[in-house]
Amino acid sequence: MSDDDKEPLAPANDPEEEAEAASEPATPEERIAALEAELAESKDRLLRALAETENTRRRAQRERADAEKYGIGRFAEGLLSVADNLRRALDSLPESEARDDRTRGLLEGVAATERELLAAFERHGLKRIDPMGEKFDHNFHQAVFEAENSGRPAGTVVEVLQPGYVLHDRLLRPAMVGVAKGGAAAETADQDS
Repeated sequence: MSDDDKEPLAPANDPEEEAEAASEPATPEERIAALEAELAESKDRLLRALAETENTRRRAQRERADAEKYGIGRFAEGLLSVADNLRRALDSLPESEARDDRTRGLLEGVAATERELLAAFERHGLKRIDPMGEKFDHNFHQAVFEAENSGRPAGTVVEVLQPGYVLHDRLLRPAMVGVAKGGAAAETADQDS
């Protein structure tokens, strides 16, 4: 058989074209229903994308507000030891024991520096926790020891070893405290109340 004797082959249809042709609705009602379904799907995707965008915007605003409010946290933590050392300096020599004017002047200067530092802390939302006489709260206090025969009800802070600090509503450092231990006398006092 020669090349001339062969029958020409029919052009092959593209499988994608065949799939599209098969999926196209035959009637106008089916076509309208298909378009409405496609529109509803597109509308749903658009609404979901808009909701996700709004959630992202709100999250970014919240993170920005937190950064503004708590951004000084690490810096403030670094200054807490300065405040502690100023207090230790003042406690090391009571003003009544200062014998000369120079020593009294030095103590007054250290006290003024401490007041100014604490005022700056307050202006920026950093508050000191000094819980002497308060009920122990594990959210803000760290118990270092228990004191027996303190004459106070069990769980009461009887000594503050180191004050704590809160930045707005977040704990930066818990107060290191001694707590009254419950004993027979404390339990009797509690029962009498």
